[in-house]
Amino acid sequence: MSGRTLVAGIGNVFLGDDGFGVETVRALAGHPLPGAAEAVDFGVRGVHLAYQLLDGYDTLVLVDATARGGAPGTLYLVEVDEPGRIPVETERAAVLDGHQMSPDTVLALLGTLCAGTGGSPPGRILVVGCEPACLEEGIGLTEPVAAAVPEAVRMVLDLLDEAARRPAAGPVGTPEPRTPAGLPEN
Repeated sequence: MSGRTLVAGIGNVFLGDDGFGVETVRALAGHPLPGAAEAVDFGVRGVHLAYQLLDGYDTLVLVDATARGGAPGTLYLVEVDEPGRIPVETERAAVLDGHQMSPDTVLALLGTLCAGTGGSPPGRILVVGCEPACLEEGIGLTEPVAAAVPEAVRMVLDLLDEAARRPAAGPVGTPEPRTPAGLPEN
């Protein structure tokens, strides 16, 4: 792999706080990105995101509104445990609606595409999420979610710094290179 990192802002700006990921990536555009990182506003274009991931990324950072039961504006950092393992039932659902794709559905579609092309998903997938206050029709973030955007930008920049310092990973499931004695190479 290349050591590349993709930060993907996802969400629908016409549904209030669902635009959190898009707004965070817009705010991130004002900062230099370390290493081989790029930040892209994918909005509701989940199929486009899945296809872009086929270009080979070591790390994917999804930025999205994420309802987990906290107070509106609460930020979450979630690491996907097994990015290469996607349930078959989810894969079938992934291709049904290209404009209403959750991060899980995007990853399921990516799993299907990788299986068909021999590619592999990113070795590390993180979600920077924000607890929404309102997901009803309307443009603009609520006050607590808008206030969380600068902190989310700091979180993403910290993750990018960390990813830039990590050695490039091989495809998921590739063992770490070892010396003949069985010790990891340094």
